Amino acid sequence: MKYFIDNSKKETAYIQLYRQVKEDIINGVYTYGKKLPSKRLTASETGVSIITVEHAYGLLCDEGYIEARERSGYIVIFRQEDGFMHSPKAPEIAPAEYILRTNDDNSMNFSVMEKTMRKVINEHGEKLFERSPNEGCTILRESIRHYLERSRGIKTKTERIIIGSGAEHLYGLITYLLGRERTYGIESPSYKKIEQIYTLNGVKYESLPLSSDGINSTFLNKTSADILHVTPYRSFPSGVTASASKRHEYIRWAAKNGRYIIEDDFESEFTVSRKSEETIFSISDNDNVIYMNTFSKTISPSLRVGYMVLPEHLIDKFKEKLGFYSCTVPTYIQYVLAELITNGDFERHINKVRRQKRKELNSKK
Repeated sequence: MKYFIDNSKKETAYIQLYRQVKEDIINGVYTYGKKLPSKRLTASETGVSIITVEHAYGLLCDEGYIEARERSGYIVIFRQEDGFMHSPKAPEIAPAEYILRTNDDNSMNFSVMEKTMRKVINEHGEKLFERSPNEGCTILRESIRHYLERSRGIKTKTERIIIGSGAEHLYGLITYLLGRERTYGIESPSYKKIEQIYTLNGVKYESLPLSSDGINSTFLNKTSADILHVTPYRSFPSGVTASASKRHEYIRWAAKNGRYIIEDDFESEFTVSRKSEETIFSISDNDNVIYMNTFSKTISPSLRVGYMVLPEHLIDKFKEKLGFYSCTVPTYIQYVLAELITNGDFERHINKVRRQKRKELNSKK
């Protein structure tokens, strides 16, 4: 298969190549067990360096589309039919490396926060005393929209982004929006507060055991749930990351009319991969994924601010049922976050932490 690298694009060559090869894998051009063209051959055909191809193939390995095998090259391990077989057994305990990583303090440097806070006060003054719109300040929602598009592959509209005081608050809003009479499927084990909030809100849920690459396919196919709450990037406390095949399996499961996926993307920014983890939201065309994330890990645990991106068809329903709820995040904090994202400090901090984690990982090899 011949690939084309457009040097006029802002997107780097290895990301372009990664996207094209991934599309071919998903579309069945390269099926399960098939070998990809060698790095040397791909480099020669596309006119890029072998290092560029290596980076592209490395990203595909990170996301579970292919794997490198000694003396065999790169072999496709993604298969569309996954989900009709038994999933591999789940690890019994979380990897020590994941436990240590979770306890790391990756908070943003205080001096950066102090500088930004002063700048926001000086530039916006008494405007910061104004009440925030119920769905959140436009300046922050716009900043998040641009950030998601350039860093997470999520293309959305500002009106689909809702600001709230952390994941727990947003979980509650979702139960009101989608309905308490429905059954929610959650990972087992999962973040304890998910169970606690669903119980508090009178929501019925089923615990779906994790395998080594995500929710066990047998339990997923048998569940009576019509809403799936997942944390594809290193579920806590197991440390399990959903493979590429599993993420597509979740999308196929949710394709049935009326089903939804709640994608909790907590902490995924700190992947050691050179590219951010792909999201279920970005690869689904079904308009039934609610994407969630917070700033508590990327900036500070004391910053109780989260956001969710709603399916487009739920916007009017949200306004009708929940539009009267006041935003629970102060205007001042929203302007500070918007400034951090807009001026690049937020992504510089994330990239710094990721570089440090890669360095630590390489030193252990």
